[in-house]
Amino acid sequence: MIQVAVNGYGTIGKRVADAVTAQPDMELVGVAKTSPNHEAETAVENGYPLYAAIEDRLDLFAEAGIEVAGLVEEMVEGADVVVDATPSGIGAENKALYEAHDTPALYQGGEDADLVDTSFNARGNYADAEGADHVRVVSCNTTGLSRLLAPLDEAYGVEKARVTLVRRGGDPGQTGRGPINDILPNPVTLPSHHGPDVNTIFPELNIDTLGMKVPATLMHTHSVNVTLDEVPDADDVRDLLAGEDRLFLIPPAYGIDGAGKLKEFAMDRGRPRADIWENCIWDESITVEDDDLYLFQAIHQESDVVPENVDAVRAVLGAADREESMARTDEAMGLGF
Repeated sequence: MIQVAVNGYGTIGKRVADAVTAQPDMELVGVAKTSPNHEAETAVENGYPLYAAIEDRLDLFAEAGIEVAGLVEEMVEGADVVVDATPSGIGAENKALYEAHDTPALYQGGEDADLVDTSFNARGNYADAEGADHVRVVSCNTTGLSRLLAPLDEAYGVEKARVTLVRRGGDPGQTGRGPINDILPNPVTLPSHHGPDVNTIFPELNIDTLGMKVPATLMHTHSVNVTLDEVPDADDVRDLLAGEDRLFLIPPAYGIDGAGKLKEFAMDRGRPRADIWENCIWDESITVEDDDLYLFQAIHQESDVVPENVDAVRAVLGAADREESMARTDEAMGLGF
């Protein structure tokens, strides 16, 4: 069994911990928290060994009546790999800890690409992470774009991708980002950081991205235009994308016209936390004009990177190839609507 530690038990960390626990070949060593909030309490209730990330705060856990198994250093020492799910910038500070214990580490997309040996997307460049010591699982938007562009490039060749991202202002729990009532070009210059981030997965891909931030918390939405080298018809594209387990083509008959109904759909289907791990592509938006493909997709920023973190664990340890790992992850988590 692969021994996995999760440092940080917030939006991403708690989801990764649940996903690791579901895997038949993995065991959760524990999770680390900086403070004894409700998430720390939930971790203990779930039976996850809880470690204190900061020694000086041990007394706070005791005062809150939350039992800890030890300090984060002990957790890292006992792990085969650690998933760093701490806030942006903290992962870079933690790198020395992982190196001191000779434990491979996975970081999230908020860290700089030059911190790691390679950036990672399971569908895009799984093999690049095999045997690496430090791997960055790219951000939610980059994950969504990589999943879409990989099969398109393989099947038809991508001459150029142009994407406009309509980005949520914050996650539902990020009260510090609101209240807001505005629509902002973000950034106002071209490109947004997403295009260069995609190039950490596909260095040769020609892509331009623009971003807008809106007062919403549910999901991101992408307006995608891809100029293809070979020109399929729209039905060919639908068949191609429908064959990808981490892409969900929304049937017109479902009557899902936006992110709100998508989240309701996920809740009705019994998804934990109403998570949507897949890209959600509106089937009827898929259009081919001359050599240009157009479509709309929605990305759930809180959860789409979770299966990628699980796959990255196997990649760095050489525990499975891409197809085997993705299939195992998807089955254990219950991907696929």
